[in-house]
Amino acid sequence: MSLEQLLIACKKNDSKAQEQLYRQLSPKLFAVCLKYSRNYAEAQDNLQEGFLLIFKNIVKFDGRGSFEGWAKRVVINNVLQQYRKNGFLEIVTENIPDEADVIVETDAISLEYLLQIIQELPDRYRLVFNLFVIDGYNHKEISELLSIAIGSSKSNLARARLLLKEKIEALNSQKIPSAK
Repeated sequence: MSLEQLLIACKKNDSKAQEQLYRQLSPKLFAVCLKYSRNYAEAQDNLQEGFLLIFKNIVKFDGRGSFEGWAKRVVINNVLQQYRKNGFLEIVTENIPDEADVIVETDAISLEYLLQIIQELPDRYRLVFNLFVIDGYNHKEISELLSIAIGSSKSNLARARLLLKEKIEALNSQKIPSAK
């Protein structure tokens, strides 16, 4: 079945088409959920909630742009809504330069470790980092999505980068044998 046929069937609440669409998109959307969630279990919950919203709102997809992009946006917005609803987006006030230059040697860092330390960031830092660095949102868009000031978006990004740099440098210093 083509994607277009799947979408038509899903709009008619065809459970077999929904299952097939789920199987096609779940690996990519789960990766998105992992980026924005604090852990694996939360990512699984966010994926399930995201698909419920996708199937509920699939009739609103009008064919403009890619369906995958639309679904990804639904999932991201759902995760952000969960954080807003549960009050996890606490205000962080720190004096940090707007755009800290963080240069890190990443050759010896595994993708799993990088994902782990991103997930360990405080919620607001992790969300801003992923929205800006991974998904390409600008600070104005992030400020609107998270209901924060543009300056807060910039400082949260800078702080996230600094925390990641510190963790990576700590890992690298453990791998380098000391001279005796």
